[in-house]
Amino acid sequence: MPGRRPETLRFLEGRATLSRSLGLLRSFPLEQSDPDRFYRGLADDTRELLGALVAGAQAGDAGGARGAARGAGAARHDNALAGATVLDVGGGPGYFRDSFADVGARYVSVEPDPVELSAAGLSHESVIRGSGMALPIADDAVYVCFSSNVAEHVPEPWTMADEMVRITRPGGLIVLSYTLWFGPFGGHEMGLTHYLGGARAARMYERRHGHRPKNFYGESLFEVGCAEGLRWAEHVTASGDAELLAAFPRYHPAWAWWATRIPLFREVAVSNLVLVLEKRGR
Repeated sequence: MPGRRPETLRFLEGRATLSRSLGLLRSFPLEQSDPDRFYRGLADDTRELLGALVAGAQAGDAGGARGAARGAGAARHDNALAGATVLDVGGGPGYFRDSFADVGARYVSVEPDPVELSAAGLSHESVIRGSGMALPIADDAVYVCFSSNVAEHVPEPWTMADEMVRITRPGGLIVLSYTLWFGPFGGHEMGLTHYLGGARAARMYERRHGHRPKNFYGESLFEVGCAEGLRWAEHVTASGDAELLAAFPRYHPAWAWWATRIPLFREVAVSNLVLVLEKRGR
């Protein structure tokens, strides 16, 4: 598996079960029909993902996650986020805020779209209007910078990824998770028609439903692949700005993470790639 520090994943592997994967799969069709259920479940899953990654990285820095996992606090990975400043790039309507607040994290989101901010009618605290491709955040400002299913919606995803590295403090984590275009969910609400081409899929959706898809190809939905993300992470690692710790399929059970290692096959099979990097000191 791509990545420099496999011990980072030890805590995460225990929760990457088949039942979790099936539960998430069942929730995907609800994104537009029941967004409250979909996004709150995704928010909790994201918080648990980050908590496990932070706990694993801290245990690795302390001399090995295997020993730490036997400790009394290993079952409570959320504790790793307590007091940490966590920045969410593309926070959307605000479902993630409460989930992170529940574990004592200082949650801040950056969202460029006022329509998206008001979509759920939630109150907003610690939200900054701004573009992910030019984050209005100082260098080395946050401990964890993450983005969940946003990179495929911006025209320059690796500019956004570079910005995420910039604002993370040395020793902090950058966690970038995004949907692969050639995976089964690459077309979002357009379904599998995206395999016929993004523009054609958008036209087919419009004819069928009488309105444009929310995620419109070429405007708010773009082709982004697995190999591109791995190349970016390797480039950042080679530059010395950050170190790639792990890359794995977000929604797969741990026993299926091997798919990330197989060129071409991974573009379809991985579905959603997670890149985990640690910011290096200057």
